[in-house]
Amino acid sequence: MENKDLWVYIETENGTAKNVGYELLSPGRAMADKLGSKLVAVVLGKNAESVAKKAISYGADQVLLVEGDEYDTYNTDAQSYAMETLIRKYAPFIVLYGATNNGRDVAPRVACSLHTGLTADCTGLDIDENGLLASTRPAFGGNLMATISCPDHRPQMSTVRPGVFKKAPTDDSRSGEIIREDIHIDPDKIRVHLLERVKEVAEAVHLEEADVIVSGGRGLGCAENFSYIRDLADVMGGVVGASRAAVDAGWIPHAHQVGQTGKTVAPKIYVACGISGAIQHLAGMSGSDTIIAINKDPDAPIFSVADYGIVGDLFEVVPAFAEAIRAKKM
Repeated sequence: MENKDLWVYIETENGTAKNVGYELLSPGRAMADKLGSKLVAVVLGKNAESVAKKAISYGADQVLLVEGDEYDTYNTDAQSYAMETLIRKYAPFIVLYGATNNGRDVAPRVACSLHTGLTADCTGLDIDENGLLASTRPAFGGNLMATISCPDHRPQMSTVRPGVFKKAPTDDSRSGEIIREDIHIDPDKIRVHLLERVKEVAEAVHLEEADVIVSGGRGLGCAENFSYIRDLADVMGGVVGASRAAVDAGWIPHAHQVGQTGKTVAPKIYVACGISGAIQHLAGMSGSDTIIAINKDPDAPIFSVADYGIVGDLFEVVPAFAEAIRAKKM
């Protein structure tokens, strides 16, 4: 009988998990229940037992835990070897990865080695009427959505953008099985070695994990006017985001971009300043809990998804907004 287990790859670094792994346990739980199967978290890391226990509290029935020095920081050869070894041993039905830089690296390597399919950058997941994984992703620049299945090869695999799904509430009373697997790659087969880490702006942004994001768009007019956005983000305890138009204009680095060709986010509060609301941008932030839009055009599409809309000049509204928050904090 075919194994119906559904796996979620929990990406770790220095003993800490990336949020997207926990996020994927939420749809994973729903689909595993639909299939009548186990939800299995796969944790590769060093001193990562706490991550395994937390995965159970987020809904996993079982955790495959692989620990070793070679998994402390991401390494393509070590991670793909471990995943391939586990998949060949247990033969899961579905494997989900976060569409992070590392997830986008390891997933296609594993898919190629196992001669199976991979659907990338998904924004929707379900089990179809045939009991197969139905992975939905934007196509043709976000102008339509394609649902893709892999009927002939196993496991079915997809990468999913961070922020698409919400983490389920933790339940520390849940019990689950942690299976330790002793998997180590021959050091001679590791072709890439980390010599030095250089911190860049991308490491300081963390859009996917932010509770508050203040984004600026074409309406800012120039790079210098992002000072308005930074000031409001600072007073709200948030981070700075941007539309594609602002990034393409060279006003702010791509690491800040929200949208179809940027990052998918789902913060508690998203403030869109001078952003018209093209479909590609909405695809990246419409899952936010509360959306506040500031735009001088009353017909801007951004207002169709906003919980609160302010029609006005952002150069007047944003400073007043920031000052009102400061006054409340005093």
